[in-house]
This record gives sequence, structure tokens and C-alpha cells, in this order.
Amino acid sequence: MTPMMHAPLILDVAGLELTAADRKRLRNPLVGGVVLFARNWQRREQLAALCAQIKALRPDLLIAVDHEGGRVQRFRTDGFTPLPAMRELGTNWMVDAPGSMRRAAACGFVLATELRACGVDFSFTPVLDLDWGGSTVIGDRAFHADARVVTVLAQSLMLGMARAGMAHCAKHFPGHGFVRADTHLDVARDPRSLDAIWAADAAPYQWLAPGLRAVMPAHVIYPEVDAQPAGFSKVWLQEVLRERIGFTGAILSDDLGMAAARANGQSLSQAALAGLEAGCDAMLVCNQSVIEGGRPLDDLLRELGQAMRQGRWTPDARSAQRRLDLLPTQPALPWDELMVSDTYLAALDAMHGTEAQG
Repeated sequence: MTPMMHAPLILDVAGLELTAADRKRLRNPLVGGVVLFARNWQRREQLAALCAQIKALRPDLLIAVDHEGGRVQRFRTDGFTPLPAMRELGTNWMVDAPGSMRRAAACGFVLATELRACGVDFSFTPVLDLDWGGSTVIGDRAFHADARVVTVLAQSLMLGMARAGMAHCAKHFPGHGFVRADTHLDVARDPRSLDAIWAADAAPYQWLAPGLRAVMPAHVIYPEVDAQPAGFSKVWLQEVLRERIGFTGAILSDDLGMAAARANGQSLSQAALAGLEAGCDAMLVCNQSVIEGGRPLDDLLRELGQAMRQGRWTPDARSAQRRLDLLPTQPALPWDELMVSDTYLAALDAMHGTEAQG
């Protein structure tokens, strides 16, 4: 598929089914995807119907969700398997490293097959942040404090997802685990030098780069490197991630609705333009459809369209292709078939630590 238009926005929708306003926004050629939340979930049949509505409008839209495991799992009932927090896998590593790798791969497969059976294309996982012990927003979402353990377990999880036909998104580059502030609510600054971050938090990105499909930068400021948060920094995205690390996949911003993304009072469109200029391929905009009937999204689409027509922003075919490359390329098993699949049942056993019988 040759992209005719860079569709750089991933937007949320309001409820359990598409409204007329949702449909109008998703038809806009600036929109490349949809991010789902718990408010978009009631049961599996409803979720599948919502995803089918989205794909009926535009098959190229990427349907995404934050579905990591532990406390970040949007769909938890009606058959969805409760996934462990990633710290649990890291703790198990210290006792049984091969078994922990096996469990991580199984988690990735279960996570991806269940989502895909309901029509979801993509999950923003795994977290590559190191567990430095002070971050409550990251906390048990991190695999471990050791970059080597994080790398191996994340790779195992990503392999499980890939077997199910789902791409992944490593986050939050170059590392969110050292800072205590929650960027949803406040500005976060990491005072360390580039060398210190490169040797620790950024190491998993270096080691995994040839196989990474997508990366989400942190809304954290690293003042020793750049005055801008990483997701708005050419230094981090172009000089470090693209050139020094050699990452060639999609760069997807963290949510522009977060306080740290617009700490200086920028509008959504100003933040989106800044992120695209810095090197992001797509900008994530969450929880705006429920504000004043989605007025912030309508303003964003209008203002970004004006910026394009005025030459302040130019669509990039390479960015469009990177987004399209995240869409699944193999068919998903329907839920009822998945539930009796030998591969899925074996993955469930492995995820729960059941020993393989030989």
C-alpha cells in the first residue's frame, strides 16, 4: 500500500460505539489511528463491533490500546486473561531466568492474540524503563533495574506478540524510570548527563534497535541534553535515536493531553507540530473526545490542516509508511477458535508457570 498522505494523529473516541462526530474525525486524512480506553469497553462483542465500525470507515486506521499487564490493562473481563505486572517477570528472572523468558513470550502471545481476536491491531508495550525504585507512575510496569534483564525479557515479550502478528512499541525513550514526577500531572526533569543515561536507561534501545518496530519517547526533560522534553527534541529523536542508535521504525509520541507535553501553555496543534518537527511520525492525543463534545480534537484537526496548507508543516511519506507498517499482516483467529487453539492453551500454561511436559 503506497501512502498518499501522512496521517500523523492517533485520536480517541468517546464511547462504546462511534458517534457521528467520531466518524467525521476518523474520515479526516490527518488521522491515522484510534486509541481505545476502558470507557470504550463493555464486553468482547461490543469491542469487536466498535473495531469493525472503525475499519469499515478506513481499513488503514491503526487501532491501538495501552495493554501492558498489571495495573495498565484496559480490558480485564469477559474472558480477557489478567496479565502480570512486568516486575513479576523480572523478579522471577532472579530465580529462573529461562523460565522468566518463557513466561514473557507467553504473555506477549496471549496479550496479542486476545486483542487481535477482538479487532485491536496494536498495543503500546513493552515498557523498557529501568526500575530505579522512586517512580510511582512506572513502578511495577518496569521489568527490572538491570538494563540487561529488561532487554532480554522485553525481547521475549515482543517475540510472543510477533508470533501473534502484532507489532510493539518500546517506551518511554530514553528512560522514565529515574524521575519521580508523573508526567500526566507535572513537568519531570532528569538531571543526569547523556553519558549516564546512555550507559543505563537507553541501553535496551541500543541493543534491541534492529528489531524494534515502534518507540514512544518520554515527556521528560533532560536538561543536560536539551531543554525540550524528549518527545519534542531533535537531539533525542534524530541525533540519538535515529542516527546514533540507528532506529528505523515509527516514533509515536506520548499523549499530548498530559501536563508535561504542554507545560508552557501550548495548544494541542502547537504541541503536535513541535513533535512532528522534532521527528515524531505520529502524535497521540488521548481523552479529548469527552471534553466539550470533542471540541479540542476538532480544533486540532482544523489548525493542523491550516498549518499544512500554509506550508508550516509538510506531510512525510516515510512517516506514513512507518505507521502503515504497524498494521497486522496476518489474519487473526476468532475468539472461539482461539480459546481451543493448542498454541494459545500452551501459552496460557506457560504464562502461569506450568511446566512443559516432555
